[in-house]
Amino acid sequence: MENETSEKEIIIHIENISKIYQMGEELVFALRDISLDIHKNEYVAIMGPSGSGKSTLMNILGCLDTPTDGIYYFNDNNVSEMDDNDLALIRNKEIGFVFQTFNLLPRLTSQKNVELPLVYSGLPAIKREELAIEALKNVVLEDRMLHKPNELSGGQRQRVAIARALVTKPSIILADEPTGNLDSKTGVEIMKLFNDLWELGNTIIIVTHEEEIAEHAHRIIRLRDGLVERDEINKNPIKSFKINKSLEK
Repeated sequence: MENETSEKEIIIHIENISKIYQMGEELVFALRDISLDIHKNEYVAIMGPSGSGKSTLMNILGCLDTPTDGIYYFNDNNVSEMDDNDLALIRNKEIGFVFQTFNLLPRLTSQKNVELPLVYSGLPAIKREELAIEALKNVVLEDRMLHKPNELSGGQRQRVAIARALVTKPSIILADEPTGNLDSKTGVEIMKLFNDLWELGNTIIIVTHEEEIAEHAHRIIRLRDGLVERDEINKNPIKSFKINKSLEK
């Protein structure tokens, strides 16, 4: 597994990343001198308790925040030196976000919610519709395309959010506590869907404080007090049956 990973294209390279906040007269070190690489088609969990720095690292990896010190390369682009407009472009085209709270617009159908990241791309409406339908089929929601969020279960809403993350065909899918608002059974189904998407060739990064969620990933990066405590290959990830049977080979 390690040899296979080392030969794959590096999507994310961070070197000596630190994030420091000023709280009155006190300096708070959220991240301390972190260096790591994430390769194409890796399935990674960033794991840690509250206050470990995992949310800060997620925000930096997702180009939602910038480091105080250090270098961040995303697809060979030095994003640590980009301005707000360039960062917004990276977020829109290269990163598919999945949030704990779904962040769906209540008045739009599933299909229209999924189309949102494509609105500023200049694509004609018929092409946006085609891509949204394809993404919804990949998360097994083709029969809920015209339903609004309040007509969907929590698990179905999260699937719409995942389809929205997929629709731009991003370099990575970055999921922040994606099962946090779901019951245990539905949470397991969502994690099985992430495994399906990884098998399709997607690069998945899950941020979580839950051990059982992290155990689905093939690599687990454990943070504590702003430092990487352990970075290890998970040799026995939780096995998942396929949610989308059409993805079977």
